[in-house]
Parts: sequence; C-alpha cells; structure tokens
Amino acid sequence: MNDFIRLGHGSGGKLSHDLISAILLPAFANTILNEGHDAARFTIQGANLAFTTDSFVVKPLFFPGGDIGRLAVCGTVNDLAVSGAEPLYISASFVLETGFPLADLQKIVNSMAATAREAGVLIVTGDTKVVEKGAVDGIFINTAGLGRLITGVDIKPVNAAPGQDIIVSGSLGEHALAVMRERHGLKFPGEVISDCAPLNSLISELLVAVPQVAVMRDPTRGGLATTLNEIASQANVGILLEEELIPVNPTVCAICQIFGYDPLYLANEGKLILFVESSFSEKTLATLHRHPLGRGARKIGQVTAEHRGLVGLRTAIGGIRLLDMLADDQLPRIC
Repeated sequence: MNDFIRLGHGSGGKLSHDLISAILLPAFANTILNEGHDAARFTIQGANLAFTTDSFVVKPLFFPGGDIGRLAVCGTVNDLAVSGAEPLYISASFVLETGFPLADLQKIVNSMAATAREAGVLIVTGDTKVVEKGAVDGIFINTAGLGRLITGVDIKPVNAAPGQDIIVSGSLGEHALAVMRERHGLKFPGEVISDCAPLNSLISELLVAVPQVAVMRDPTRGGLATTLNEIASQANVGILLEEELIPVNPTVCAICQIFGYDPLYLANEGKLILFVESSFSEKTLATLHRHPLGRGARKIGQVTAEHRGLVGLRTAIGGIRLLDMLADDQLPRIC
C-alpha cells in the first residue's frame, strides 16, 4: 500500500478494497461488519434492523438529473433497500465551508426533503459544522440510515451460488458521465442524465413477487465489474457475463469510446444487480419491467462453479475477457 491516501482510495475499486482490508477491517472486525453488506444487519430486542452510513463529496454539486442532496438521500435509502430492509429514518450532517452561498444550501436541503418524501423516509436528526475557507470543497454531507429487515427475505453476498442468473435493472454508466459532463463543461452528441433515484419502491415490489432473490447490490463506485468482483470473492463463486446482453445507452457507449472509459466500471446511482435461481428469472424480469425504474432490466450472465473468485466477460466475438476490480479511479468524486 502507498504511504499516502490518493483519490483512487475513494473509487470503490481495488485501492478502496486494499485500504479497507489492510487498515479498517482488522481494527473493527466483528461478525456484523464481516458480513460485508451495504448495510449492517442485526437484531435488537426482537426487531430485525439494518443500519448504514455514507458520505457525499460529489463535484460539481449540481448535475443533470440530481445534486449532492438527492444523491445523499438516494445513496442511503438504496444501501438499506438492497440489504433487504424497508428504509425508515435518515440522519443528515453537513460540513460547510466559510463563504458557501446560502441560496445553494437552500436548494440542496429542499432537494433532500423532496427526495426523502419520494422515498417515504424521514430525516430525523442531523448536525452542522462550519470550517475555514479551503478546508472542504463547499459542502460535504454525511448521512446514516436505519431500516427494518423485511420478514422472510435473506439477501447477502455469500448467498451467490452456481446456477443463479444475474440480472441488471437498466443501462449502465449514466451517473458518472453526467457528472463528468457538468464538471468539465463538455458537449456530447446526445443527452446524458444521471440515473440517481431511490430504489426502495422497486425493490419492495420485487421482494413481494420474488422473495427468493439471493443477492442484491447497487453498482455505485467501481460500477458493475467491481461490484461483481466483490460478490465473487465473498461467495467464492465464478461469474460469467455476456457482453451483448449488458444494457448500455448508445450515447454512453459513444462517449466511452471517445474518452477511453469502460462503462462496466462507471458509477450508477439508480441501478440494481440481483442474483436469483434461473427458475425465477422470468418472474423477476416481468416484475422489474412493470416499474418505471426497471423497464430496462435484462439477464446479463450466470454464476458458475468454475474459476471461483473471478469475473469473466464473453465478448461479442466469442472470447473471454477477465474483469478485475477497478484498478484506479476513472472519474473521482462522482458521489
């Protein structure tokens, strides 16, 4: 490991994985944390709960399809929902730089309130701190979320098993490119809007129809490829994707070709990856397709008993390409 923190340590990719494995997990290890889910799951006096926290440092603060406030609420709601919980309560803490415009803070807070109403959660506590000019980049937001685990649902990464199908709820890479476009003032041949959205209504409908869903994650930092690498490693299974089946918006595809990005590693803020026994795939897809946030859902691959711990991609010409974790950060500070 390098001697100093780099931006890549916040990418959600290999550097983040190494940082967590080398410093955080050994110090904090316990049975709840070691489960490696997006939210901690535990029981208190008979209540089955999920708890999560996240920080948001996106640059710029406002981008097509969202802003740092909407991102903060959606990120916390989604971490709870993909853990099989009904999101209930959120905290919001703000670190503000001296000189930050109150008008921008009002817009961000209004956006958080509207997104919380959309998701059906309450923001019930919070904190504000103000620091000197230059100590932060305008505003950073930290959120925590508490939810109630849905009875009869058991979703965790180690449930991945050979024979399961892998399904994604829609096209990939739109959030990262929408932020990049706004950050650099770029003109693209088509419009790219962030997919930032609370997924709990989609997930609750899905889990009523298909409670057999085994694994669920939202492919945020590090994108699809890094998220699947984490699951393959945690469950000790192989994963084989079919390149031609993976949905990518044509505009995103064109921009990636121009700038050399791989859409499989770009961040998303409103997409799901889920694993389900193949006998439930059709029902899962039909349920996703009925919801506005799942209309682009597709089966993209399978879990295998071969090449455990690895993720492969069958390319359009029939070869197999190994997909490793994101090595560095293609686009830093996208969430």
